[in-house]
Amino acid sequence: MSGRKIEAQHHATFEGIRHLDEAGSEYWLARELSPLLEYPQWRNFLTVLERARSACRASGQLVEDHFADMRKMVEIGSGAHREVEDVRISRYACYLIVQNGDPSKPVIANGQTYFALQTRRQELADDHNFARLSEDEKRLAIRNELAAHNKYLAAAAKDSGVDSPQDYAIFQDHGYKGLYGGLGAKDIHARKKLKKSQKILDHMGSTELAANLFRATQAEEKLRRDQVRGKAQANKTHFDVGRKVRQTIEERVETCRKDCLCQTAASGNLSWPRRSS
Repeated sequence: MSGRKIEAQHHATFEGIRHLDEAGSEYWLARELSPLLEYPQWRNFLTVLERARSACRASGQLVEDHFADMRKMVEIGSGAHREVEDVRISRYACYLIVQNGDPSKPVIANGQTYFALQTRRQELADDHNFARLSEDEKRLAIRNELAAHNKYLAAAAKDSGVDSPQDYAIFQDHGYKGLYGGLGAKDIHARKKLKKSQKILDHMGSTELAANLFRATQAEEKLRRDQVRGKAQANKTHFDVGRKVRQTIEERVETCRKDCLCQTAASGNLSWPRRSS
């Protein structure tokens, strides 16, 4: 099975174990997520859970809002049952869990991209103030956030060995190529029919900017988490992250249909290219 098919299968499975409570709020159960993330032993998964709780606490979130301890009855054979501990977890908690899992497992790597994107989409959907903004206001808000995260990404890239401005331009181009199906910054600039003085990030709709924000935040985290060293490896990491974000959007966001990724400066919305066979 190809890597893309495996990733699509993982994403479908994450959705398959999602639950909805009486109020329509989504949640997952840790004991169902554990084997999916290839932690067959509950005691080993508890270590990952505790790291995720600590990360939640450090982020300023209330742990109990995202991790709710519970007990349930499970069948142990011959009609017998016993009570076991479980944890009801939010989508954000799932994101923290996969961020603290074993990155060598493909399902963990795919989960990191999947839950990062879905968590961010949910944050935007829940933000009524954001929802009321005009398209231009949304673009400005995300553009400012992207500008801030690009500084963090540049710092992480420098720690990985991307030193000179030319090195960083090449590093950024790898991220674009991953996200845009092989198109670099110059290609995107040309597709948008921009003037030489115009910057591509200043001529993106809110959806396209959000995709680039995912790319920047995930690339920074992966560079630091995996302690990537060397320009070549940093470039590859950025490309891989961009490609994963692209694949996740293609698979999960129905509004991003398979047409042409690049918009012109006059058009407002991003559309995504057809997949290569």
